[in-house]
Amino acid sequence: MTDTGVAAAIRAALLTADPRAKVMATRTVARAWRQGRLDFDFSVAMPDQPSWPARPELLQPSQMPRRGGGSEHGRIALWHALAHIEFIAIDLALDMVGRFGGEMPPEFTSDFLSVAADEAMHFVLLDRKLRTLGSHYGLLPAHGGLWEAAARTSHDVMARLAVVPMVLEARGLDVTPATLAKVQSQGDAHGAKILSRILDDEIRHVGFGTKHFTALCDSIGENPQKRWKSLVAEHFKGSLKPPFNDSARLAAGLSLDYYSAIAPLTNTRITQQSTKRRQVP
Repeated sequence: MTDTGVAAAIRAALLTADPRAKVMATRTVARAWRQGRLDFDFSVAMPDQPSWPARPELLQPSQMPRRGGGSEHGRIALWHALAHIEFIAIDLALDMVGRFGGEMPPEFTSDFLSVAADEAMHFVLLDRKLRTLGSHYGLLPAHGGLWEAAARTSHDVMARLAVVPMVLEARGLDVTPATLAKVQSQGDAHGAKILSRILDDEIRHVGFGTKHFTALCDSIGENPQKRWKSLVAEHFKGSLKPPFNDSARLAAGLSLDYYSAIAPLTNTRITQQSTKRRQVP
């Protein structure tokens, strides 16, 4: 006995604006799918854009205020920016399944609903961190362009996989170690545990994207690296810039064959500190 179709449940979660309610709706969808209580039914269309709360105010990158370095305000701004990234990541994972799950094997739905549940958990950890600093998500303005990649790739699952997990989330693998080192230098052990947990999970998320992208390329007889480079050149608004976390990327299936030819490589490399999952209290 099932409750409803999976796409209908995903659409309802996407159209939930309140952050806490969206987290709960996302966890409910992921759990219901895992327990076999949702049909493999993708007859319901996804919204062009998810529902979001009135706050934070969304600004273009050029309008975003500077974070203020190591000041208390700067630390709050950092955690707020990370919370916003994870909040939008919930919708990106949900939309990935709801929009493209019907043309992919059921494993695709299982993988990316687990990603959505992880992103919901990350958001909760980060919002909780903000509250320990006397703030909360929505208090500061946030980056308003994080959904643009989804809009530009809404027509093609290969383009979506190439750009969202294999570029945007892979970039998170590159930049998180430096943020982690900064947080550690401030003596924030709990914050460091949160970032370490997120980094470990994101390796798996990028790996899901690479796995399904490669399978699609194999099914049509195309070289994955060449196809990825073509799709990134067509659909990604920006450039790939070092330093790269080569070991974390490789753990996620992104070898140098993917990005070395289209990114200006330098001798600067990031060493992956650990891929062991950590529990965050």
